[in-house]
Amino acid sequence: MGGHGGDQGLAELAGQAREALVREIELSGAFAGDTRWRKAFAAVPRHLFVPIYHVVGLRGYERRWGEHPDPAARERWLRGAYADEPLATRLRDGVLLSSSSQPSLMAAMLVALRPGDGDRVLEIGTGTGYNAALLAHRLGDENVVTIDLDPDITESARRHLDAAGHHPVVVTGDGARGVPEHAPYDRIIATCALPAIPGAWLTQCRAGGRIVTPFATGVAALDVRGPHHAEGRFLATPAYFVPLRGAPRPMAQPPHLAGLPRRARESELFRFLLALTRGSLDPEEACALWEREGMPTRERYGLTVGGERAWAWLDDPEGPYVWPLPESGRPLPGGG
Repeated sequence: MGGHGGDQGLAELAGQAREALVREIELSGAFAGDTRWRKAFAAVPRHLFVPIYHVVGLRGYERRWGEHPDPAARERWLRGAYADEPLATRLRDGVLLSSSSQPSLMAAMLVALRPGDGDRVLEIGTGTGYNAALLAHRLGDENVVTIDLDPDITESARRHLDAAGHHPVVVTGDGARGVPEHAPYDRIIATCALPAIPGAWLTQCRAGGRIVTPFATGVAALDVRGPHHAEGRFLATPAYFVPLRGAPRPMAQPPHLAGLPRRARESELFRFLLALTRGSLDPEEACALWEREGMPTRERYGLTVGGERAWAWLDDPEGPYVWPLPESGRPLPGGG
């Protein structure tokens, strides 16, 4: 990144920016459930994991990188690396393939994972390797396995992790099938969206373990009760992740909301209900339920996976509001 003086200045700036990011995450309340994650975010240098990223500009995506010949551009890259924002890291023909998630959301998910000292964790979706580094800092390299479908992604993640001094197990493969050769796991965390909870995750996560995964436009935290049974509620925060590549996409078209009250059309929580029920309710039915139940927040919704069946629910997994989801027992093609 230029001469030694410039490198030293950027190193100092990186330290200051990282401290500012940690304070911002702390103010968001994301560390409240487990303040030990604060030390991990304070120690792991995010900029080492995003040497190149893209931000949306007036003419589409703008590329930023740490080796830019302009010192001002390098500083913009560094400051952006420590913004509490998701960063697009891989594009193909204008389509986002991989990203570094918003740090405060990552913190909320890691806290919800509730790992204990010595727990073994499987991460689905290696991405840049930053989340794996946070896990490795907290639990030790030997207790972290991370998998991604794309060999280019896993190879670059290994380089990033090595630069940061961490060496968890990095696997190239189908995230939906897990990594059975290193099972069982105490915790599984996914950093990509998917249309069903793969049965392989349940069989590879021990009873009493926990799975934290994006689903619809939220994050579900599921307690594993056996090799074919898991259940839990959603976190309060909205979440939008890159889809699990190769997994089947829902066939339903986005619903038309014309004619619904403006409060529903403009509500992110109402759109979450539509995404979660996936056509089981038409927009008018969903709106009537949503208003009748007091415009429920995410924490009132949950998921249950039992054998070959899976369903979403509001307030109580036994009903009266339950909606079937795609089969969980059938492996999904694709990962990461």
